[in-house]
Amino acid sequence: MKLFQLGFAAACLLAGSAYAADPMHLMKKDGVLVDPAGMTVYTFDKDEANSGKSACVDGCLTAWPAVKAPAGDLAAPYSAITRPDGTRQLAYNGKPLYTFVKDKKAGDKAGDKVKDVWHVVTD
Repeated sequence: MKLFQLGFAAACLLAGSAYAADPMHLMKKDGVLVDPAGMTVYTFDKDEANSGKSACVDGCLTAWPAVKAPAGDLAAPYSAITRPDGTRQLAYNGKPLYTFVKDKKAGDKAGDKVKDVWHVVTD
């Protein structure tokens, strides 16, 4: 029985991870783009739109985790960049997307305007 419960829990986690990475499940809530858990999604001014690169590397990613992109082609306005480690990061209108570790619950926007370079996605 415990093996079944472990397997079921693992399957749920995997399903949740796939769901969270699907850009079609990103949505607008109160005018702000959020992930399926309702966590706010951000862009970084130092990222150049449509460059295929992210300026948020190393320690930056600890505070601003990249939103993972699913495999395959994406419909506009979504696209993906390939990070130096080979992972795919979701982009919106050509800008890579991130979450913020100080956002603790759905709807938090603690990262908005941090150092005047981080912004919630509103359009």
